Amino acid sequence: MKRVNVRTPEVMELVQAEVADHYRSSIVEKVRAKGGVLTIGKTTIRLAQQFGFCYGVERAIDLAYASRRVFPNRRIFLIGEIIHNPEVNRQLEEMEIVSLPWREMDEQYDDLTEEDVVIVPAFGAPISFMDKVESQGCMIVDTTCGDVMKVWRRVRDFAKQGVTSIIHGKADHEETRATASRARGEGNGQYVIVLTLEEVDFLCSYVESGGDHDAFFERFAGRLSEEFDPSRHLDRVGVANQTTMLKSETEEIQRRVRDAVVRRDGSDERFLVFDTICGATQERQDALFEMLGHHMDVLLVVGGYNSSNTSHLVEIGEQELPTFFIRESGCLRSMEEIVHFDIHQKSEVASGLDGVFDGDELVVGITAGASCPSNLIEDTILKVFAMRGASREEVEAA
Repeated sequence: MKRVNVRTPEVMELVQAEVADHYRSSIVEKVRAKGGVLTIGKTTIRLAQQFGFCYGVERAIDLAYASRRVFPNRRIFLIGEIIHNPEVNRQLEEMEIVSLPWREMDEQYDDLTEEDVVIVPAFGAPISFMDKVESQGCMIVDTTCGDVMKVWRRVRDFAKQGVTSIIHGKADHEETRATASRARGEGNGQYVIVLTLEEVDFLCSYVESGGDHDAFFERFAGRLSEEFDPSRHLDRVGVANQTTMLKSETEEIQRRVRDAVVRRDGSDERFLVFDTICGATQERQDALFEMLGHHMDVLLVVGGYNSSNTSHLVEIGEQELPTFFIRESGCLRSMEEIVHFDIHQKSEVASGLDGVFDGDELVVGITAGASCPSNLIEDTILKVFAMRGASREEVEAA
């Protein structure tokens, strides 16, 4: 494979300065230095101890920026999105890095040449896409996150051992699709993708005592390896996951599958599991749980609406207090209205705030997933204070 290294010291020095200019925030850094709490008058902002860009995201963005500096005059393409954040992807578009479709290959892939550069996103890409890009002779800049590749190694091992991969993830997510392609191993590996605990219970019932083939195929249509046979391929099973899932849910899935195997066999010898939740996802979830131990009137979760790890922060927050998933500060339209993503309706909605921001004293919690840049957090901090009558100068002075 024609992979190229764009991380030379002289290039990265320029890239890191450019990335810092686009995404970093001195206000966020100073609030963090103050313990994550900033109070002006009767308004308090509380930041989670961990939020925003993780190492894998920073690396992917750095490599994308470096690609344009190393190849200033070549066509550069990206399989899908580099990460799930519209601000970052907009910046890449302005650098004339062209996004290719990631659900299906089209004629754009046929038009690629050996003079072109193709960037593989942080989520990775299915093997079929990698094979196609390689066959076109393109230069490849691979930004796949190391935590994602750890999962790939696990499911490849499962395939070698004749163990079926039960993948906890969103079937239409780039990472899950890439992982499923690796679960095929040398072509004989099997997998089934599950999302909800209800689906897992259905699967566990089949693991334990078999069932209706047609009902099984109907339930998991589009989420099975091609030759999957539930009567044979649920004998030995292993659980893996999309790295950005809710940790507690993945652990519960692992427990239920293991218990089903034990009830069937009397032991867990035919069950394998590895913890493949990414460290950054876990840290951000743990930081939110810690944050929820403090009083807050409302929680704002900032990030791209298609970000899996961000949506799970919303799930955690909404169990405890009014929680709004916003793309950026412009979603805070006024003291009375907020535009946000409803993770249950799976659509952006406008909601009344019912006096949430009108209280005499107000504490607003802010967190973000691993794909959200600090400049968007800064904008949100400033917007909240502005809505409460405090200027940017007052925020900077505080």
